Amino acid sequence: MKYFVYILYSLSLDRYYAGSTENVEDRLKKHLASHKGFTGKAKDWQVKLIEEFNSKTDALKRERQLKRWKSRASIEQLIKTSVRS
Repeated sequence: MKYFVYILYSLSLDRYYAGSTENVEDRLKKHLASHKGFTGKAKDWQVKLIEEFNSKTDALKRERQLKRWKSRASIEQLIKTSVRS
């Protein structure tokens, strides 16, 4: 089974969000639905990056790495270089 790490962007919040899942499309629908979590604050989340992994462990490791960056510039650079690839 494949696992994915994704980065979302909200124009209204001007913020990025990183997560991991088995199904990015279903997960995005949940982020866009009404709920109390951070992503529930906006309804305009867009997928900016998807990375594929062969194991859940590797995907979670990458998600934690991205969340530790806490650097908008690093996230934007990653997205920019990934789009070119």
